[in-house]
Amino acid sequence: MQTTDLFIRNMVCPRCVKVVRTVIEDAGVTVQDIQLGKATVKGQPDVKQLEQITQTLQAEGFSLIDDKKQQLVAAIKNVVVETVHYSELDEMRENFSTLLANKLQKDYHYLSSLFSEMEGATIEQYIIQQKIEKVKELLDYNELSLSEISYKMGYSSVAHLSGQFKKVTGMTPSQFKQLKTPKRIPLDKL
Repeated sequence: MQTTDLFIRNMVCPRCVKVVRTVIEDAGVTVQDIQLGKATVKGQPDVKQLEQITQTLQAEGFSLIDDKKQQLVAAIKNVVVETVHYSELDEMRENFSTLLANKLQKDYHYLSSLFSEMEGATIEQYIIQQKIEKVKELLDYNELSLSEISYKMGYSSVAHLSGQFKKVTGMTPSQFKQLKTPKRIPLDKL
């Protein structure tokens, strides 16, 4: 049977996957596979189903992506989010450029140029943003020392993590921990 891929912006977590699955199935479309940023459905949704999916996704903070370049940028973001937030970076045996090139089956220089053109920032900057948000999360949990967080996040040293953290946030990890107000940025806003 024929399948159709629907590319979806702002899917950043397992809860997002559940919401998107429900939205698509509520429109009467069978989901064959779903992962961050992409749902593969059986057949071709008709115009009415696509309209319902589009409207409901927008109400939930998501959107369908039609443009091929935007789909590729979204795929880059999804690989980065999945790797940084849901993998063990300390066990990562390849660098992000190799990982992205292999997962997306594209030349990294092309991916990098496209991402910079479409987002106004480099892939490396996006990776750093994601890593810092994960560090913030780990600091909020207060279960690991800064040294353990540094190792877990794949930094070469605590000093490297602290320097990057201060450059991005304007404060040290210790200063961040002392804040009493909400301090993390939602992943779909990065």
